[in-house]
Amino acid sequence: MFAMVQIRVPLDDDVIDKLHQRAQRNGRSLEAEAREILIDAVKSEGSEAVGLGTRLAARFRGIGLEEEIPELRGYPAKPFEFDP
Repeated sequence: MFAMVQIRVPLDDDVIDKLHQRAQRNGRSLEAEAREILIDAVKSEGSEAVGLGTRLAARFRGIGLEEEIPELRGYPAKPFEFDP
């Protein structure tokens, strides 16, 4: 069922400008862009969020990697160094 509803949301000018830009990039009206953002925001409502590691493990399960991969939580990322 599709219900027509109006919502008034006060927004800063900067937010409105960025919303207009986003709508133009996506070829939509401002109203259609706002509707799409709201729909995306509530699509996953009620479903449990799955972490990146869990999703990666599920994707590559069964390819032969048997050993555990150590978690590196709390270690800073180091940039890759290219040989000159």
